[in-house]
Amino acid sequence: MAFVVAENCIRCKYTDCVEVCPVDCFREGENFLVIDPDECIDCALCVPECPAGAIYAEDDVPEGQKMYIALNAELARLWKPIVEKKDAPADADEWLNVKDKLQYLKR
Repeated sequence: MAFVVAENCIRCKYTDCVEVCPVDCFREGENFLVIDPDECIDCALCVPECPAGAIYAEDDVPEGQKMYIALNAELARLWKPIVEKKDAPADADEWLNVKDKLQYLKR
């Protein structure tokens, strides 16, 4: 079972989680991060580091966000690894609790 980045990361894209990952399983898009399920070792170190509360164990992804399991796997094959923390977008805090953000995801 891998961990999954879900909706609340879109347009927030805090990268605190990246620093603690021992296997560099995060991949970076323009306004979202994903976890490569083939690389994730299920250590859960990233979960408490996410200021957006956007990372879940695969079995715990909230109803209505289950599509993020497949989306993480799909985008992990396309996006490059991110291994160092970067500054969050300037408006990240404004997007933190916005709902229904999938429409804003830039692939």
